[in-house]
Amino acid sequence: MTRIPAFVLRYPIVAATMVVGLIGLVLWTVEATDAVRWLFSGYGLVIALIELVGMLRRLRRGSFGIDLLAIIAIVATIVVGEYVATLLIVLMLAGGAALEDFAAGRAARELDALLKRAPQIAHRLDPDTGGTTDVPATEVRVGDLLLVRPSEIVPVDGQLQSDSAAFDESSLTGESLPVERAAGDGVLSGSINGQTAARIVATATAANSQYQRIIALVEEASTSKAPVVRLADRYAVPFTAGSLALAALAWVLSGDPVRFAEVLVVATPCPLLLAAPVAFMGGMSRAARNGIIVKGAGVLEALSRAKTVVFDKTGTLTYGTPAITEVRPEADFTPDELLALAASAEQYSSHVLAASVIAAAHERGLELHAADSASEAATFGVEARFGAGVVRVGKLAFIHDGTADAAATHLAGGELAIYVAVDGRFAGSIVASDRVRDNARQTVVDLARLGVRESLMLTGDARATAQHVAGQVGIVHVRADCLPSDKVEAVQALTRRPVIMVGDGVNDAPVLAVADVGIAMGAKGSTAASESADVVILLDDISRTVRAVRIGKDTVRVALQSIWLGIMLSVMLMVVAAFGLIPATAGAISQEVVDLVTILNALRAIGGRRDEAAARRVLVGVASAAAETQEKADRPVHPAVDRPV
Repeated sequence: MTRIPAFVLRYPIVAATMVVGLIGLVLWTVEATDAVRWLFSGYGLVIALIELVGMLRRLRRGSFGIDLLAIIAIVATIVVGEYVATLLIVLMLAGGAALEDFAAGRAARELDALLKRAPQIAHRLDPDTGGTTDVPATEVRVGDLLLVRPSEIVPVDGQLQSDSAAFDESSLTGESLPVERAAGDGVLSGSINGQTAARIVATATAANSQYQRIIALVEEASTSKAPVVRLADRYAVPFTAGSLALAALAWVLSGDPVRFAEVLVVATPCPLLLAAPVAFMGGMSRAARNGIIVKGAGVLEALSRAKTVVFDKTGTLTYGTPAITEVRPEADFTPDELLALAASAEQYSSHVLAASVIAAAHERGLELHAADSASEAATFGVEARFGAGVVRVGKLAFIHDGTADAAATHLAGGELAIYVAVDGRFAGSIVASDRVRDNARQTVVDLARLGVRESLMLTGDARATAQHVAGQVGIVHVRADCLPSDKVEAVQALTRRPVIMVGDGVNDAPVLAVADVGIAMGAKGSTAASESADVVILLDDISRTVRAVRIGKDTVRVALQSIWLGIMLSVMLMVVAAFGLIPATAGAISQEVVDLVTILNALRAIGGRRDEAAARRVLVGVASAAAETQEKADRPVHPAVDRPV
């Protein structure tokens, strides 16, 4: 049995038109011109009838396109005897759909690549024998020990057991450089292992892993239609009326009905309905390549018009994890001594700040000591005994017990203090804060330059902390002490719309859902936030918000440029055809060229060169920031306060 080519099955009208054209060519060579005319004219009427039925169905759904022009043009060329032009118009109609399909596939290649790279196989390790068993990734369970071979895709989210490994996370986060991971670090499914085998312990099943969540977002994103696409549909009404009026005028003034057909031939098929979908698919593809999943083409249109941006504080404008910013020892201690004593005691604490103190000590290369005994008062502090000495670390009230000279230290907004006592003497304090992201202020500035001039911060933190952070990033309007419901009400009350909301936590999920565009910082954010948001930023980088808005603006601009380019070229051809300077057959070929030019212009929304230029600017900025940081590090440090003078 002969297998039907995939092209014929996918584009049957294109294939049938080509077959009819070949048969007509054979008949023409044997001088059977009447047979050619009847063949082309009859086939054209069949296609016109098919298009008429399709147009009526779309009209019932409320969608009016330019099908009417194509149908009238087919009938007109048959009536005036331009049967070759009839076949070319049919080829344009069918070929336009094929061109759109091809262009949309080209534009969506980054989205499709995510789906095709879904991990399929996992190598399960036997901890006793060291042997491996290949199992489907869907059968991996939490706690399984897995081997990831060099250059293989990580099948599920896990925790690295090997001492170290490097992973390519570019398809997940847009980060172009390999990411170094150490033992105990999390590893994302879908990332590619480096040049050495790595062992990981599964922390999630395949269905609950990062890669599958991304695939779900991509599939949702690839099935939408943007408002601008519907706007392009509405352009068809005046364009159709104008084309018919010009064609009728040319007929009346010339007295030749052929002019009517010649004008309509170059007016169809209009590239209106091709340009916008291709441009928006290109914009979504570009966003995916930049580590930004956009859940619908309409979201890009809303991003392009955004007037207000609302930020959550913790984990969005700040890093979301407390860091030690200053060590303030009393006279008998040095900063390193105080930090080493505190970190040694904090080894036995479960408090969230304990890890920050220990990390700060490790960064300075300080040696930590093992305690002979230790006890913790939950949420208050820890007491550890080292030989004959006792170290108490925690809140001021906890230190006051047996340390009469302990005194509160001055704190700015957003800071908190850890107090230390040694053998009943007050040793000093350690200041921690949730640091503002290095690029948060620049993000607010860049958004304002893109037209998002109104900015607001909503947070559940106290007003003093909120005002302090807002001042650092340049946000004037602040609402503190907010519950999730308060955030929803605040966003709904905003008048300058569309409104972008940027957040990351479970408590942000409701407000992300009610904003015109909800953007979730998905790298560290919750699943709830990612699912309720319209945009998910896979990289833990708030500046990607700016890139998302820029991509939205670029995409809409390219879509509208392509629409108007098609309209202007078609109008120019119609005017020339009205004077009888373009025969119907040549006009049909010219209109096919217009469609191709319009689609190629719409493909500019993929924006590879713009992203490369943006990446170079980012690298320059990073290098500048690194140089500034090194300069600060080289300045002398005052031992009493441990900060640059």
